Amino acid sequence: MEVDYATLKKGGFMRQKQKNCFSLRLKVVGGHLDAKQLSVIAEVAEKYGEGYVHLTSRQGVEIPFIKLDDIEDVKAALAKGDCEPGVCGPRVRTVTSCQGKAICPSGCIDTYALAQELSERFFAKDLPHKFKFGVTGCQNNCLKAEENDIGIKGGIEVKWIEDKCIRCGVCENICRTKAISFEGERLILDESKCNYCGRCTKACPADAWENNEGYILSFGGLFGNRIHKGEEIIPIIHDKKTLFRVIDAAVAFFGEYAKPGERFRFTIERIGEDIFRKIIEEAYNG
Repeated sequence: MEVDYATLKKGGFMRQKQKNCFSLRLKVVGGHLDAKQLSVIAEVAEKYGEGYVHLTSRQGVEIPFIKLDDIEDVKAALAKGDCEPGVCGPRVRTVTSCQGKAICPSGCIDTYALAQELSERFFAKDLPHKFKFGVTGCQNNCLKAEENDIGIKGGIEVKWIEDKCIRCGVCENICRTKAISFEGERLILDESKCNYCGRCTKACPADAWENNEGYILSFGGLFGNRIHKGEEIIPIIHDKKTLFRVIDAAVAFFGEYAKPGERFRFTIERIGEDIFRKIIEEAYNG
């Protein structure tokens, strides 16, 4: 029987150097697996693999040494635990994220909820080459957003509420970019220095800030044979409608202009930074 290795790889079964053995990549969104999923993964690894899993650099789980003859049984066993294979090859990969504001005190956005939305919208979408999303909750940048083709970083745009402020100076002292200073009783916020980290509003004992959560996007990250930090080319976004309009435009650009086997960053460079920037700015402005 002829084996369709391309289809198997598309479905997450990657050939190993050992004959008729595959390392199965599982779908994991935002690094989140519940106890039921972990239990069935352990069972499958024990029964069909060699009793262990590999944790990938992108929050994924792989089960090595799956035999060719067991593939359908493995799929069925995983489905009982609400697990499904991931994807490989030229398509949108697993969406990674940190735990965000639901868990982390520094978090500015709900990263896992956004990762789920991105996964539902884009996961496994066929494109000219692999495409990666990463969502990080704040400027601590645990997920290294700029490594991804599209990186999303949480931020908080703040506005001082003068009549609530007790002039304690905590915000000025905690601001790492020195965007906050006091001139007498008056607080000065230098918006050109603010990086939307939210440390000021989180530390304020008097709730003297208005908060506007948002998303800071970077495009064209690449950390393989060549390294390129993803670039921010539009202001912080405060609504999901605009966020997904911009992301849709970026993914459509890649789908339309990229050559087979060409990463997003190289497509931007070949087509032109100015052309890509114009497309993204138009999407941002609606």
